[in-house]
Amino acid sequence: MNPIDRALGILLMLTGGKLVTATELSRRFEVSLRTIYRDMDRLLSLGIPVDAERGAEGGYRLAKDYIQPPVALTLNETASLLVALALVRGLKATPLSADLDTAERKLLAALPRRARELLIEGGRVVGIEQAPVDIFHSEKQTVERGNMQVAVDRFLEALLAARRVRFRHENPYRGRVRDYEVEPHGVLFDRDRWYLVGRSVDETEARIFRADRVIEIEVAGISFRPPKDFNIADHLGRTWLASAMRRWESDGDIAEIRVTPEQAETLARDWFYRHAAFTRLASGDTLIGIPNPTERELFALIRWLGPGAELLKPLDLREKLARSLEAMAATYRA
Repeated sequence: MNPIDRALGILLMLTGGKLVTATELSRRFEVSLRTIYRDMDRLLSLGIPVDAERGAEGGYRLAKDYIQPPVALTLNETASLLVALALVRGLKATPLSADLDTAERKLLAALPRRARELLIEGGRVVGIEQAPVDIFHSEKQTVERGNMQVAVDRFLEALLAARRVRFRHENPYRGRVRDYEVEPHGVLFDRDRWYLVGRSVDETEARIFRADRVIEIEVAGISFRPPKDFNIADHLGRTWLASAMRRWESDGDIAEIRVTPEQAETLARDWFYRHAAFTRLASGDTLIGIPNPTERELFALIRWLGPGAELLKPLDLREKLARSLEAMAATYRA
């Protein structure tokens, strides 16, 4: 028996979960103990997770769940997965992209030739639009130091291994970079960006980090027990934005705008402004508090809302807005 056939036979013997001694393997394959030891070293060098236990009751066995039972998929099921892979590749960052490539090759190998030729380049038959540029809700851009692909990959790898991650995260609004050690819980995709959901060891509740603002991420050696009650669905509908706004309100500047009931109803349907603080006034109007405002954003919002909307704070921008509106009015009166 050649070494390759023997290595495959050893793998099959180790998959049952029961410890198999080197003596048993030597007897089964009719080779010396030294040859078996060399075979085990070869398997380990290939990255195959063989657990070895010493002592009289010791032996070898394959790490649990290393070899999975075969999964039978229909032609349509296989094609649907390949289409999904093509869609995912349209994103700015594809989680675990290298592993996705090998999975795709395995799926393609299971298809009949005609279907394989059609789907071998899924990008030719499946397209995905990138999220449009949102010029109304302006954001302060992050200095391009982070790598969203790397951040998502390391975060998912840590999640699968139930290990913490350490990274630096940039906050462009505060002009600071902070170090975090986080227990990964999940990831979500929104408006062409990935967000990492996890609990910082310094906090009691999970929070969300933008992946493209993560710098120098690494998987830590410290393991943790993933919370059984966590569900990423609880963070959909941009509920994360509501909690983020409450946090921004506590440590940042807030702009206040008085709007009519109709304008408040319109803003309550907006993906971003709906999560701002709405306070009903005795007059029937609504006071809206917007954290981390920019001059450009506030001026565009007031102009878009039109008559009935009034910027109350900050006072310096209120005066500047008045001059801007007067200049616009003069243009139309000319």
